[in-house]
Amino acid sequence: MSTVHADATVDEILEELLATAPELRSLQAARRGGETDEENPTGDELIAADAAADEHLVDALAAIDGVGTVASEERAELVDAGDGLSVTVDPLDGSSNLAANAPTGTILGVYDADLPAPGRSILASAMVVYGPVTTAYVAIEGEGVTEYELPPGDDAEPTVAEADVTIPNDPTIYGVGGGDDDWPEPVADVVDALREQHKLRYSGALVADVSQVLTSGGLFAYPQLESSPTGKLRHQFEVGPIAFLVESAGGASTDGNGSLLDRPAQELHGRSPIYVGSEAAIERVEAILGDRVE
Repeated sequence: MSTVHADATVDEILEELLATAPELRSLQAARRGGETDEENPTGDELIAADAAADEHLVDALAAIDGVGTVASEERAELVDAGDGLSVTVDPLDGSSNLAANAPTGTILGVYDADLPAPGRSILASAMVVYGPVTTAYVAIEGEGVTEYELPPGDDAEPTVAEADVTIPNDPTIYGVGGGDDDWPEPVADVVDALREQHKLRYSGALVADVSQVLTSGGLFAYPQLESSPTGKLRHQFEVGPIAFLVESAGGASTDGNGSLLDRPAQELHGRSPIYVGSEAAIERVEAILGDRVE
């Protein structure tokens, strides 16, 4: 695929996500209390809003010329769309927040490689946050990060909220997933160090927590756990695209031993730990963890 073609396809994928986001928000409201009897490939309950967002977004992406494969966190198998780039989606991140009317989101990654693929093959990533307003952070290789506001309505156009998102390097907040009774000793040491200087902010939706970090500076982590040594989040669908986004905004990422973008590709629904945030915060994390985690 030529570079020109690839760039045009990336633009079309991102434009489709921004255009679809208001409808994805409406689908959540319409199916907020709905349930299914199904689970996704990693054993999480698939609620009606998950299923609706998955079907709507995957179909829209697969119809784009230049998209070869679409993979969804909610599906065990890849969707073959022809020849072209690979796209991963977490259609409704934080769907368990719906019952409490708390933020949710969508995460997308565009890979110039067959899936599963390492983070260094990401060409672009994006995350949509369905909060009081709908916003989207879009990262394109070599072009930094742009934040958009997505108003409701079929004819509404995205507007640029911030043209060059740069994560503050003076950390002020932190959020860590899992529980203190499930953190290995090195991770507990990291949390103890963060508590000394930073305010706790944790929402239960990855997109909302990362948005807080991009805005205020700090760190978000869903680390290694005693019950899940490789973490809980899916590398292909959540960890890689978010790491690309944060690093594109001037931040940093780590699994404890180096950038998450350098982590080798694993099985499609494989998990990995994630630490993302301001460079100063990630440096502190790596200094504490050292070689004490895998």
